[in-house]
Amino acid sequence: MRLTATDKELLATIAELHGVPSGAYNIRRNGELVGRTSTAEIQIESKKDRPGINIFVAPGTKGKSVHIPVLLTASGLTDVVYNTFDIGADADVLVVAGCGIHNPGQEKSRHDGIHEFILHRGARMRYVERHYGEGPGTGERILNPKTVVTLEAGAQAELELVQIRGVDGTVRETEAAVGPRAHLVIRESVLTDGRQHADSSIAVELTGCGGSAEVLARSVAQGSSRQVFRARLTGRARARGHVACDSLIMDQAEISSLPELHAASPEAELTHEAAIGRIAGEQLLKLMTLGLSEEEAVETILAGFLGVNQALLAAHRN
Repeated sequence: MRLTATDKELLATIAELHGVPSGAYNIRRNGELVGRTSTAEIQIESKKDRPGINIFVAPGTKGKSVHIPVLLTASGLTDVVYNTFDIGADADVLVVAGCGIHNPGQEKSRHDGIHEFILHRGARMRYVERHYGEGPGTGERILNPKTVVTLEAGAQAELELVQIRGVDGTVRETEAAVGPRAHLVIRESVLTDGRQHADSSIAVELTGCGGSAEVLARSVAQGSSRQVFRARLTGRARARGHVACDSLIMDQAEISSLPELHAASPEAELTHEAAIGRIAGEQLLKLMTLGLSEEEAVETILAGFLGVNQALLAAHRN
């Protein structure tokens, strides 16, 4: 597998990869396959009817991982990919995805990634998805992810969805159906700057008795960027769900936060909270008295708020 220096930097940023990953992987660059490996427990195959892959995790698989990062390093390219994950009963896996765009030109570079996950009875998954954009060109960097999750009885999924910096526009869609005794956690962290815009929608349906879901969203809007966040929880059975949306607003940015609860069963317990505020002056001053510059203090606060690595955040500041 031949990777350029730019490829390697993008892989380190979005997937923390510093070489060929162990275990199963599929790396895609500019719409083409760069490298793929399947294992005895995790099989990857190309779809026959459209771009994308099918990933099959054998029932009972434990402690394994699969990496499927996507790189775009060409200007004027639109890449669309459909990936389907079938995770067998009682398996427990880590899935690392994400897309990095390095746009060197004047035309728009765009990636639309549609991921569908089916977790069979008792399966567990941790899913990490990072999006990041960079490049010397003036062309826009657009990332539109769609994630659809189905949890069968007793399954558990934890989704970490992060947009670090440098993405000019994004429409993010996440949908989930939570079955009996299943549990879902979605953590979304988004940072926009300059004139960027982000539109995120999360819809979770609690369909089975004893199911539960948490949607925890945190965002930072800097410059004159715009953000809209929508989260809808629907309870159709004796189940519990909670939405928490917290945002920091800076400069001339604007944020809309729209949590929504819908109960279709008298036994559904649904709650939400939302807050938009600015960085507390006392917190900033305290860090500056410890020797940090104002910029370093702000980066420290933002990294802690978003739950991302501070060095990564500072290294990719616009």
